[in-house]
This record gives sequence, C-alpha cells and structure tokens, in this order.
Amino acid sequence: MLYIRESARSVQDTVARLQQSVEEHRFGVLGQIDMKAKMADKGVPFEHECVILEVCNPQQAKQLLERDLAVSTSLPCRISVYRKAGSVTVATVKPTKLLEMYDAAEDLKPVAEDVERTLLAIINAACEA
Repeated sequence: MLYIRESARSVQDTVARLQQSVEEHRFGVLGQIDMKAKMADKGVPFEHECVILEVCNPQQAKQLLERDLAVSTSLPCRISVYRKAGSVTVATVKPTKLLEMYDAAEDLKPVAEDVERTLLAIINAACEA
C-alpha cells in the first residue's frame, strides 16, 4: 500500500530534490506542510522532522474527478519526508491502492496507474545518490 524509499540526504535537501523532481515530471507542488513547525504553532511539542508535499497533475486530477467526484477526498497526492531512527524516509500511498475504495475504481485504474508510475519516478529521482 505504501511506497517507501530511504534518502541519504537531510530532510530539507530531500524536500528540495523532490520539488525539483515534481516539476521535471510535470506535476506541481500545491502545498508543503512542516509538521514540526505546524505543531509548534499550535503549542504542541513535536520533536520529529516531517514535511509533507501535496502534489498534483491537474490534467490527471480532472480525469479522475470527472469520473468520480468522491475521489476529491484523496487529492492531492501526498509525499512525506521524515527522519526516523537516524535515517530519512520518503513515502507515499500508492494511488492504485487508494483508489480501490471508490465505486468507479475500474474506470479510474488507468489514470491511477499512470499517476503512480510518475509518483514513484519522482521519489526515485529525488532519492538517488
């Protein structure tokens, strides 16, 4: 269900490489959430580095939404970068698995497979040495 890769870089360097890879693959970063900073803003101490990128390809999102507006509950795609036990991890939920929850899953499958291939390529490029 999850696609997970390790990065030899810091969280911030990995996020920067992801942003570049997202653009190179014709996706866009819609938002970035720094969970440590967000929790601190709310007065909640949180010691872990964790940054979430919300990414999307508008043409593919449109195809999915036109088939089933309920898919909007799963958009945009998210890529998480976090430090755990001294190493940096990059993870995402595979779109093909996520979209199995929807009534139009069979109709959505080709687009989900294409999105998934691109997401994995984005992550793999960012995690290369």
